[in-house]
Amino acid sequence: MASDAVSLVGTTSVVDAAAARARFYVKIVTRGEIEGCPAWAATFADLRKDNRYYEIVEDTLRDGVEYRYLAIIDRADCIQAVQPFFLLEQDILEGLGAEWQPLLARIRRFVPGFLKMRTLMIGCFAGEGHLAGSDTVSPGEIAEILCREIVDLAKSCRAQLIVLKEFPARYRPVLECFIRRGFARAPSMPMTALNIEHDDFDAYMRNALSRSARWQLRKKFKATDGQTIVLTVTEDASDAVDEIHPLYLQVFDRSKFRFERLTADYLRRLGSDMKDKVRFFIWHRGGKAVAFSLCMVEGDSLFWEYVGLDYAVALDLHLYYYTIRDMMNWAMANGYKWLRSTGLSYEPKFRMRHDLDPLDLYVRLRSPLPNFIFKLLLPWIVPARYDKTLRRFTNYRDLW
Repeated sequence: MASDAVSLVGTTSVVDAAAARARFYVKIVTRGEIEGCPAWAATFADLRKDNRYYEIVEDTLRDGVEYRYLAIIDRADCIQAVQPFFLLEQDILEGLGAEWQPLLARIRRFVPGFLKMRTLMIGCFAGEGHLAGSDTVSPGEIAEILCREIVDLAKSCRAQLIVLKEFPARYRPVLECFIRRGFARAPSMPMTALNIEHDDFDAYMRNALSRSARWQLRKKFKATDGQTIVLTVTEDASDAVDEIHPLYLQVFDRSKFRFERLTADYLRRLGSDMKDKVRFFIWHRGGKAVAFSLCMVEGDSLFWEYVGLDYAVALDLHLYYYTIRDMMNWAMANGYKWLRSTGLSYEPKFRMRHDLDPLDLYVRLRSPLPNFIFKLLLPWIVPARYDKTLRRFTNYRDLW
């Protein structure tokens, strides 16, 4: 399974590409063709975003996205592993710094499709990417098979651009074969990780934060003195979705970078289908939901995926920090050692001593000559280059 990639990091160089080519071939399939397939049921089973998550995403986040799967098939015509991918129209300049946007807007007034390309993305539409695998085919072999076949597969899908979307840095040795096949690697907006092996939030502040940082946080928490804010933690928020989804949209609409736009059905399905891996944190004030966080659990980590806030009160009450304190206290009380967060909102995470958890993009154009030029441009058009807060993290260089 995907976690096997970690054990293969040190042995990638011994993966026999010729043997993989002899044992397996690749076929593009739809979800209907892998329904009931044991290899699909086992895909990413040890990760928080397993095969059920990909099915939920496909059913509820469709906006211009075509979902497909790469079946890794042995010579007896049995599917041994399934690698999800999707197709969409990608604006390859959306990560440029703000100073370039006026010029880009002027160009697109006359050429609306300027540098927007049909793109094949290996990975997850709403999350980081992982390599599939099974007992019979390792993630390293999957990488070798895919890097050999991917250009032809993209051509069959009429895709001009190929992207391995947001793969954790631990895959770098395994995915080196893509670099040899003409791909360029560049950082995506990273996740973050905070060690929370403390008795409670107060102990974390004493042990991990400077006196100045502790003072600033306590000052923010005073904004809720005299307020009655009630936290509910649940595995299924179906009854509250109509309250919390508008809170998510408030945050989404204010975001500088906009990625996937979650639907109410997405939240409902997570609660109904993935109770073992999903936790909803919902805060009420005066009987009204004013904040929520969607989290997922995996091993000793609580993953903070999405947040929603009622901006009528959120800024005055500093609800962002209030919710973080409650989530960390809950995680510590339940034995979790890490709080891991998706990208963006890096300033408060920097202040709270998170480390960056790098995610990589592997990108190439299908045509060789344009791809040579594109590889030179790629490091200059990723948004991670232009986020000034990222540079303040001590492990910023790990992104590159």
